[in-house]
Parts: sequence; C-alpha cells; structure tokens
Amino acid sequence: MLHVAVMCGPYSLRVRPVIPFRHVFRVDAMLAPAWVVAAGLAAACLTSGCTAGTGTAAATTPAAATSAASPTGTARARGSGNATATIGSPGGTASAAPPSPSPSRKPKPKPKGSVRVSTIRTKDGSKIRVAVFRGPLTYVLHNGATDPGALATEKGVKAGPAVGHGERRRLLAAFNGGFKLAAGAGGYEQEGRVISPLLKGYASLIIDRSGRAHIADWGYGAPAKGERVYSVRQNLRPLVWHGRPTAAAAGWWAWGGTVGGLEYVARSAVGQDAAGDLIYVASESTVPADLADALVRMGARIGMELDINPNWVQLDVASRPGGPLRAEVPGQWRPADQFLTGWDRDFFAVLG
Repeated sequence: MLHVAVMCGPYSLRVRPVIPFRHVFRVDAMLAPAWVVAAGLAAACLTSGCTAGTGTAAATTPAAATSAASPTGTARARGSGNATATIGSPGGTASAAPPSPSPSRKPKPKPKGSVRVSTIRTKDGSKIRVAVFRGPLTYVLHNGATDPGALATEKGVKAGPAVGHGERRRLLAAFNGGFKLAAGAGGYEQEGRVISPLLKGYASLIIDRSGRAHIADWGYGAPAKGERVYSVRQNLRPLVWHGRPTAAAAGWWAWGGTVGGLEYVARSAVGQDAAGDLIYVASESTVPADLADALVRMGARIGMELDINPNWVQLDVASRPGGPLRAEVPGQWRPADQFLTGWDRDFFAVLG
C-alpha cells in the first residue's frame, strides 16, 4: 500500500488513499505508476488544504524500500522552504542549516606601566611630591660619574652616568639614589658586581635580572631563595616597616647630615605597597617623619630614605615612555634633562 506524507508549513499529514483498482501495487515490490502517486498527492493536498509551493513535502516508505530517484536511498524535495527529508527512515528527518561560527574573542591588551604624580600636604605644612609607579616597569640602577664612579667602572658596569640611547625611547621617569658610599649608609651592587659590601639589616632597593624592583630588609628574608639579584642600593635602616613609620623616623638628626645642620631640608624616600608598586616621595623642605607619613598614606608597607639636601634630590617624569621629561619636585635645583646629559651620583631609571 502506498503511504504518502505531506508537510504544509509547520504541519504534516499522513494519508492512505483508497485506490479502486483490482491490483494494488506495493512500493516495496515494484515502482507505482507515476499517475497513481500524483493522484494520491492531489487527494492529500485537497484533504489538508495545503497549497503547492508553500512548504516542503516528503514521501516515506518502509526502510526496505528503494528510491527510484536516488540509488543510495536518499531523496530531497524542495519547495519554498529549505528543509530536506531523507527516505529510508520512517517519518523522515529535517536537517537545519549549520550554525554560523561565533566571532573569535580579541586578545586582551597587555597591561602597560605608568606613573602618577600628586602632592600631599603634611600636618606641619610641608608639601610632599609623590610619584606612584604602577604596572610592569623596568628599573635600572645607574652609576654616577663620581660616586660610585671609578669603583664601579673598573668592575665593568654598563649603566653609567647618563641614560643610554637604548633606554631613552622607553624612559618614563628617573630619580636620585642614596648617600655617598663613603658615608657608610649601606652597600652597593650593580649588575651583579659588588662595589661596596651589602649590610644586614639595612633597607635595600633590589632589582632582579628581569628589571623588577622591590624593597626589603637585607638579610631578613632578602634575598629570597632563588632570587636572581642584579642590583642593590642600600641606604640606612627602614623608614617605614609593616605599614607604619619606624620609631627612628621621629629623630631627624639620625637620617644624615644636612646643609647648615638644618632640620627642614630637601629629602627623598621610596616605598613599596602591598601590590608591589614603588612610591617615590620628595620635598625641598621636609623632615624624615613627613616622608614616612606620606609613604604610609599612599599605602607603603616598607620604605627607605634616599638622598637628602637640595643639590641631590630630583625627580623627572615623562607623560609617556620616551617623551619629554619635566622636573617634578617643586624647587628642585637640577634641570629635567640632568640624567640624560650625565650626573655625578647614582640614580634610578624607570622604563616603560
């Protein structure tokens, strides 16, 4: 018996027309005459009320039937729709168009280092200039022309009294180092060469071979096991410890000799916050306790004093790596390009 399934839009109708003939032609035994199939289809359309060309019709036979349209047993019938039916499985199945590929995600941009400069006013009226260095930055300790000078040059250090051409295009900032080595305020190591012995218990700005910097109390957890130390600048005992000014910060006379023996002179310091970012603070007229307070207010967990007196304190910053430098400590004696032309004392270059 011929079975016909007609699909009209979202509906399907299976009809079994009665054919008034003496002999019934079985599709699984032989092919039915074309006019018989056409009559069945017409009757089905009249019964279901479908209109030719508005949907897709699919004829099905038992699985053992062989299609005359395709030797593989698969036939496709198309109307105005796009669905296809397969003969050879009862009921037929419609296959949907393959889903469009989802757009690929753009890779996240790599974080960039930056410096933000601001001013803090302390209780006693001092204005402290603050530079916070964020993100992935490279720090380079430079030898000064006179200090350490020849002591470092003879040992073959490369970063000398001026920022090199390779560093200039990446230069984001530069700031002063510590006391003269003759002051006995701590040791000095540059590029793996010890110029002055490093002292236990002294605050140390440590730079590893990748250029990353951090501050630690030398000999107490520093250097860390396996740490690839490249350069170290020590200067006195810690000024900030565990997020608080040390007790010694209150005695200004214990933090280096000043011009004229004055209490309020140019001073500088550097600290590190919990995120590992460095914070530089400086003023042309302040005391060690003010520097410690400023570092703590900016989130420093540890801090150390750097150089003091007006001839040595300086911070120069560019708005972008390689850009023009501007002097950032109000009243600083040295011009913004001092570290580009060459300087007598050691200093730090910050590369973006």
